[in-house]
Amino acid sequence: MKKILVTGSKGQLGSEIKALENEYENFQIVYTDIEELDLTDQKAINSFFSEHSFDYCLNCAAYTAVDKAEEEPDLALLINAKAVEYLAKACSRNHTKLIHISTDYVFDGKNFRPYIESDPTTPESQYGRTKIEGEKAVRQFATEAVIIRTSWLYSAFGNNFVKTMLHLGRERSQLGVVFDQVGTPTYAGDLAKAMLDMVAKDNMKQGTEIYHYSNEGVISWYDFARAIFHESNISCTVQPIESKDFPAKAPRPFYSVLNKSKIKNDFGVSVPYWLDSLKRVLKQLNTNN
Repeated sequence: MKKILVTGSKGQLGSEIKALENEYENFQIVYTDIEELDLTDQKAINSFFSEHSFDYCLNCAAYTAVDKAEEEPDLALLINAKAVEYLAKACSRNHTKLIHISTDYVFDGKNFRPYIESDPTTPESQYGRTKIEGEKAVRQFATEAVIIRTSWLYSAFGNNFVKTMLHLGRERSQLGVVFDQVGTPTYAGDLAKAMLDMVAKDNMKQGTEIYHYSNEGVISWYDFARAIFHESNISCTVQPIESKDFPAKAPRPFYSVLNKSKIKNDFGVSVPYWLDSLKRVLKQLNTNN
């Protein structure tokens, strides 16, 4: 029986892990969010780990408001870096393996081929910079850890691009969406399954390894919006616009395609095609409604 701690359990990724829990009979999972465990409180973390023992910690907690991070850099840094340091230290002291989630925003988005894990990290937003500091904390303080960088996360839970498009598409006859930012949507349920499969394989290396995970395929936000409307029979017209014409406080990477070869080779995880996963989520949302 593997004992697993999931932090940030009320977010998209934590919610998807909970939805998959019954598929893993040998897992005993404890779910926490800020109400149960404030990760910015080092004493609270140490006390929690002294009362419970875990084989793995899946850290799904993060400050993810990209534009707001430009106005709240200290808070974003506290949650995305300092809290990660506290957690990594606790995991190390208690022999708990850590799986930590990072982002494509650690790159500047100026590449011409899919990013590999060893590519230089040169974030251009406060959010990206705080996530890099979180990665540094894991590498420095965790004895056994995995960092997974992902992109364009969405699910049937929480707030995300898919749910925003569904809402706006049903309200408006026309919508402008950027076409010059290219990447890959990632269904949080697919990432959750990859994380749980990694725990099941239990073959993490000493030290910290970085991996990339997103769904397969490459599209723009414009293409993504069109696919959402097409699959949902929404008649809203999507107009392609440039990033410079879309008001955003934080710069977005123009190219966010991630190379998944390493995680496939080391853990044998499956990576579904983005459109197949989108159809599954839209079906789930329609059923819920």
